[in-house]
This record gives sequence, structure tokens and C-alpha cells, in this order.
Amino acid sequence: MTNTLFLRWGWLLLSACLFGLLGYTIARTQFSGLIGLYFLLFWGYNLRVRPLLMATPRLDTAPRPDRFLFGSALLFRVLLLGALPALSDDYARFIWDGRLLLNGVNPFRYLPSELMAGGAGPTIPIDANLYALLNSPNYFTVYPPVNQAIFALAAWAFPTNLLGGVVLMRSLIILAEAGTIALMVKLLAHYKKDPNLALLYALNPLVILELTGNVHFEGMMIGFVLLAVWLWVRYPQNGPRRMGLSAGAFALGICTKLIPLMLLPLAVTQLGWRRGLLYSGLVCGLVAVLFIPFFDIEMVQHMLMSIDLYFRKFEFNASLYYLIRAAGYWLYEYNWLSSIGGWLSVLTTGGLLLIAFRRRSQTVPVAIQALWMLTFYFLMATTVHPWYITSLVAATVFTATDTSRPFRYPLLWSALIWVSYAAYQYNPVYEKPALLLVEYVPVLALLIFELKRNPDEADRADARS
Repeated sequence: MTNTLFLRWGWLLLSACLFGLLGYTIARTQFSGLIGLYFLLFWGYNLRVRPLLMATPRLDTAPRPDRFLFGSALLFRVLLLGALPALSDDYARFIWDGRLLLNGVNPFRYLPSELMAGGAGPTIPIDANLYALLNSPNYFTVYPPVNQAIFALAAWAFPTNLLGGVVLMRSLIILAEAGTIALMVKLLAHYKKDPNLALLYALNPLVILELTGNVHFEGMMIGFVLLAVWLWVRYPQNGPRRMGLSAGAFALGICTKLIPLMLLPLAVTQLGWRRGLLYSGLVCGLVAVLFIPFFDIEMVQHMLMSIDLYFRKFEFNASLYYLIRAAGYWLYEYNWLSSIGGWLSVLTTGGLLLIAFRRRSQTVPVAIQALWMLTFYFLMATTVHPWYITSLVAATVFTATDTSRPFRYPLLWSALIWVSYAAYQYNPVYEKPALLLVEYVPVLALLIFELKRNPDEADRADARS
């Protein structure tokens, strides 16, 4: 017992120091230090969560949540509270959008470069230092209403203090993360699983550093989606209340980050066509209501333009797209991004619908379907930043010990995706193909292994017949 306590406290102190070093002292250009400290954190993370993965998958009586480890997860997040994000500069756009709102300007209508030049749009006070930090001054904002409300709150509370605005946004993310973890514990207990499996997400270094440390709102989005699921299972007999509350939470998730939109087809496969379409329609209606304060034709045009540019202009840490691009260079010495980006979006949409509506979909748990849909989307994407994968880690909480088909490959991906930061050693950013192979080959190999090891019930039935 004493030895266990000593190891736990030793792990806690070492991990706290590593999080502190990564949060306060390391720039993203310092790749050697960055990746070394990160892998040390993952070594400690593996020590803590490996017993959960080795335990009996399903329990009649679930153990109590480990308060020490859940408290440690919260502590690591709080330790990062006062740091200015060193690995992402998205926070500057957050504050920029918030200040526009406080000046009565719709952030969806104007490019930062237009406002800075003064040749278009309203005349408002412009912070040149903040503008210099923007990584996309020539692109329209893509952040939905819930995000915009938080940005405005941060800008209102700290009108001239950039760090103050960051700390406020980070505080809200920490609160959301605490709620997300609590919901995971409740849902795991509801499904007769070990509630400590929530530690796969709560202690994951990628989740802590990217969501809390780098101020990304996937944690809040995940929390709203889980709240939607919890409200659905919480009120099994109350149809209208159940439908309205769950759809409202899901709509808030979409209005935080647009990613949950792709999961709406699962409502049909899980609830049936009538209830599924009613639920989806209610979600979309609530999303439209939340967009009303920003709505005009230009806003719609600019958002569609930004999404189109995402597929046609940006490329970073991609997998299947890079293979297509390489084939294009080899055959035609031509960069295909601007030509096939639109087709990639169409192909991705078709693939997502196929995963959701395939014949055997009702035999697959919804968490696994969501995991497959998100995985397919990120494998097809032209840009995969490290924090994108946190949604896969959240899904893995519910799939890692599934009795018939456990899937854990996102945990490996969350460890290896940080090698993508090697590209920031160079100016301009340069990605080495060898490091992309280091990231993707093990992940895809494990994914294929887990798919072959865990065939669907429908597949086994077909084989028997």
C-alpha cells in the first residue's frame, strides 16, 4: 500500500512538472524538447490507464471512481491556467472576434485584413499588435455562435489584456472539461462499465495540453454531445421533454464546433426514421435559432466560402489526401488540392452516410459508429491538427473495453500525432514524409488489426450462412 502511494505521488509530481514545462517554457519550434517531454507524459499516462484496459471488460458492480486520479486530471488543467498558448495562435482570432462583437460588428461579415486596411466595413478601433498575431487575417471566421459568445465575454471582461481574456476562456474550458468527465463517469456507470475508464480521456496528455493548454473548444463540444446522450437516457419515459432537452444540448454542441453535424445521421439509425428525423429536425431548427443574431446572406456565403477554402487551400498532417497528392505529382507534376478538394468533401460526405446507414448499422453500438465516422472524416481530411483527435479519444472511453469489439487505436494516435509539430521547426512550415509515416503507419496498422479482430455480428452471421 505504501509503495503504491509513493508511486502515485511520484507520478503526480513528475507529471505536474512536465505539464508546467510544456505549458510555460517550450515553444513549438523547439521540437526535441517538445516531443521528449510529451512522450514522458505519455509514459506516465500509460502506467495509470493500462490496468483499466487489462481489467474485465464489463462489470456487474462497477468500482468507485478513483478520486486521486480524477483530482490529478483537474489539477493538471488548473496548472496551465496562467499560460499564454505557445503551440497554437488561434486564441488571437478568438479575442479578435470578441472585440468585433463588442463594437457591434458581425465577425462573419468582414475579413480582418479589410478592417485593418480601413477600405471596407465599419471604422472601429483596431489593435495592430493583436492583428499581427492572427494566423488567418485573409479568411472569414468559422467559429459558431456559442464560441462567439465566449469570445465576446472574454473581450468584455479584459478589453486590453490578452492574457486575461485567455485565462477566462481557459477557465470556461476547464469547467466544461470537468462536466465532460463527470458525464463520462455517469454514462459508463449507466452502461455497467467501469467509471474509471473516463480516465482514458481525463488524463490523456493530448486532451489536457490541446484543449486546456492551447484553448481549443472541442472539450466543450464533446461535453454538450455527451450531455445530449445523458439527457436521452436520463428521461426514458418522457418523450417531449427528453427530445427537447437532448436536442437542445446537441444543438449547443454544433454551435460550439460544427463537427457533431456529421453524427446526426446516427439519430436515424438509432431511433428509427420517424423519431430520428424529428430529432434531427429539432436540432437543426435550434441551431438556426442560435445563428439568428449573426444571420444575413453574406454570413452564409462567407461561411460556405471558408468551408470550401478549408478543403481547397489548407493542408497539414493529412493521410489519404497526401497519398492522392503524391500520385498527382508523380503522374502530372501537379498539386491536386485546389482541383480535388471539393470532390474530397463530396466523397467524405458519401462515406459518412454509408457508415451510418449500412445494413448492419443497428448491430453496432453507437459509440463505435461515431468512432468510425470521425475516423473516416479525419483520414479523408486535408488538415488534421492534433486537437482534432480529442473527439476520437472521447469516443474510445466507451469502446476501449467493449465486450464484442474493443477499439483503442485513437489512444495510439493521440500519442503519435504530436510528431506533426516537427513541421513548425521550419519557416515556412515544412512536413517531412518520414515523420508522417511514423505517425500514420502504426495507427493504421492497429486500426486494421482491431477491425479484423472484431468483426461485426452481421459479418459473422453472413459467414455462418
